[in-house]
Formats: sequence, structure tokens, C-alpha cells
Amino acid sequence: MSDTATLHAPATPSAPALVLRPWATEDIPMLVDVFRDPAMRHGTGAAIENEADASRWVQGQQRGWAAGDRFGFAVLEQQPGSPHVHLAGNVVLKEVAPGKPSAEVGYWTAAHARGRGVAPRAVEALTDWAFAAPATGSLQRLELLHQVDNTASCRVADKSRYRLEGVLPAAPPAFPLEGHLHIRRRVT
Repeated sequence: MSDTATLHAPATPSAPALVLRPWATEDIPMLVDVFRDPAMRHGTGAAIENEADASRWVQGQQRGWAAGDRFGFAVLEQQPGSPHVHLAGNVVLKEVAPGKPSAEVGYWTAAHARGRGVAPRAVEALTDWAFAAPATGSLQRLELLHQVDNTASCRVADKSRYRLEGVLPAAPPAFPLEGHLHIRRRVT
């Protein structure tokens, strides 16, 4: 898959339009800045403390694109009239494999962008792309998982039309609590 895939999500009354594109080296300083938020480090499990860590993380995203099994997008917003873009989050389609009918959607939102509908709009754009892109095969189902205590992720799943399918058992250490499994199926 080409690394030139760019997705868009329209502006809302509370937030500017979003541009989703594959992660690039130019995103490293913004990534370091976003991960200064303790909630980000705790919620994602990623250890991004400096530019070297961020560079390794971005390279990992680029390797996923090259392998065709993980498609990570930087979620960027630009205030109207401003030349500067701000990193608002990340969305990713992971566990993509030839012939496999399902994949998993993941995301995170930068502290400054939370509560403005960034995550649902980004997840919706990724979902539309995932069901249509040749690189993803013929996906029939997308899964969104989160721990039961993450009510914000439940709201994102609901707003993005992912329906609660079931409760999953805890799987320590990565998931010390039970989890919710939300599903979105391809509409035919």
C-alpha cells in the first residue's frame, strides 16, 4: 500500500476539520509533546520520552504500512487561517492479514483535543477507508476493544456506530480488567 493515503473528516462547530495521513518523521516533535501528558503514557502503554523514542515509534508505524498489516494514521487539525497543524491523535487499523475477514481499530487522542469529537470522527474516517481500501483485503468486520472502566472509549465506539458485542475476560498485564468488544460490520 502506498504511504500517501490521506483521509479527511469534516469540521464541527467545536473542532476544525481533520486530516489523517500516515505517520512521518516531521511528526516526531509533536509526538514527544503529546506524550508529556501522564494520561497518554498510562493509557497507551507507549514509552515516548524523547525524540529517539518517538522516532522508533514512527518507524514502527512505517514498517506496518510497508508490511501491509498495520495502518497507523496521524490525526492532524489545522485552525482556519493558521499555517500550523496540531497533532490531535492517532488511529490505527491493526492485525490485517490476507484472507482474514476482521481487523482491530485502535486510537488515542491528545489531551488538548479531547472532548471535541476528534476520536469519533477519526475512527469513522478510518472505518470507511478500511472497508474500501484494496490494501485491507475484503474486511467484513472491525473490532474496537477497551477496558470496561474506559467510559470515554465506550462513547467513541457508540458515536462511531460500533455496537457492543460482549464483555471479554481480563488479560493481565496488558488488560488487567474485563474489556468491552465493540463491532462494526461492512454494510453490503
